[in-house]
Amino acid sequence: MDLPADLTLLFAFVLLILIIHLSIKIFWTHRRLPPGPTPLPLLGNILHIEGGNIVKSLIEMRKKYGDVFTIYLGSRPVVIICGYNAVKEIYIDRADDFLARGDLATLDTSYHNYGIAFTSDMDRWKELRRFSLSTMRDFGLGKKSIEECILEESQCLVAELKKINASFLNPQQFFIKVAGSVIYYIMFGHRHGYEDDELLEVVSTISETFHLISSVWGQIFDMFPRIMKFIPGKHQQFLSNMQKLLQYVRTRVEKNRETLDPKNPRDYVDAFLIKMEKDKKYPHTEYHMTNLVNSTLQIFFAGVETTGSTLTYAFLIFMKHPDVLGKVCEEIDHIIGRDRSPKMQDRNQMPFTDAVIHEIQRFIDLIPMGMPRKTTRDIEYRGYYLPKDTNIYPMLTTVLKDPACFPYPNEFNPKNFLNEHGEFKKNDGYMPLAAGKRNCMGEALARMEIFIVVVTILQNFTLKPELPVEYLELKPDVSGIGNLPKPYKMAFIPR
Repeated sequence: MDLPADLTLLFAFVLLILIIHLSIKIFWTHRRLPPGPTPLPLLGNILHIEGGNIVKSLIEMRKKYGDVFTIYLGSRPVVIICGYNAVKEIYIDRADDFLARGDLATLDTSYHNYGIAFTSDMDRWKELRRFSLSTMRDFGLGKKSIEECILEESQCLVAELKKINASFLNPQQFFIKVAGSVIYYIMFGHRHGYEDDELLEVVSTISETFHLISSVWGQIFDMFPRIMKFIPGKHQQFLSNMQKLLQYVRTRVEKNRETLDPKNPRDYVDAFLIKMEKDKKYPHTEYHMTNLVNSTLQIFFAGVETTGSTLTYAFLIFMKHPDVLGKVCEEIDHIIGRDRSPKMQDRNQMPFTDAVIHEIQRFIDLIPMGMPRKTTRDIEYRGYYLPKDTNIYPMLTTVLKDPACFPYPNEFNPKNFLNEHGEFKKNDGYMPLAAGKRNCMGEALARMEIFIVVVTILQNFTLKPELPVEYLELKPDVSGIGNLPKPYKMAFIPR
């Protein structure tokens, strides 16, 4: 039945007043934030994001609005920070003002502000980070024992690849298994065999989840989480995956609890369980099961995805740039040879290989938007007023491709990390994951894994792409929170 004309007119009038009210409220509440494209009520700047590619769209906006501007993800304002100097202020010069974790609905929906990596509670973060760094060092992080673990995993990987007999394969599943096995050893105290389907299922679920979070589905969910939770689509898969992963960690924690010896902790989980027992008399302790499960998954997730994706990208780049690959192999043969395993101390004598690995991390730009931050208090920043809890995206892609830092910002070129004498050259713009107080705890572990795995594989195999070199595509498959490579196949041919 048709609505009466006057009722239709009344409805339209009320809707118009509501839109005007929301527009005025948005303008008045955030009038002192940096300028940016004009948002629509409720929808924000969704129409300014081209084809779901938020990273590309933000880089285009920078050309118009400068290094500091505001966009609206739905109704939520986010300040975008671009370029080395501006991002360095966020991470280092004024770190305490920007130290809280920003909103990321794709993960916040599962973590609920608990755990070490995705909490905006500063007291919780400080306590869990202090404990986690100390405990992970106790169980090998930064020590020779973890280097030996990585070497063992690398040799197991070589053995697996030799079994495949030079057949074409997608290498990603092998690289995420290596990364997963190393971090599993730190968190749970023992390693999985390569035939273990449980580990492969877990790391594959992590990889699938990060891919979905970085896709257009994840981007839309972050803008409209309250609505998207009830709408069918691929985003429902990463929500389901997160619950599956949390349950897996809970089960593993219970297995540790059943065999726990308080006098002889075996791993991170044991140490946390012991601390839980000691602090259970304190009503506001951060040592409880929710923080244990969430922190364990967050560390495990980061350890698998950063290293696994970097290695997957690295071998694609090697095949795309055979001249660079040839020089790396020459340096490996000259410094290490093929008869012994690499050691981290070898890296100091291998400036070209070191430069190539740094350049891979810079070029792939794994976390292009940086993980979101929040202001911890009301502040003035570059002439703008940012109230407490303002969401910030420190755009790492604009640092890693800043021409003020890198002579070849938009191409893969190891000279970005070499001086005129061919010696390795540090670069302040090298921020592959973040920098400063809230930098990734496992960055040193990731560098160790990448160096040892790359060198071990190149000692033992030559690389053969399934496609001709000119058809190898380095542009990411998805570009959001993560830049992730397109699937490809290659063969590892024994040398």
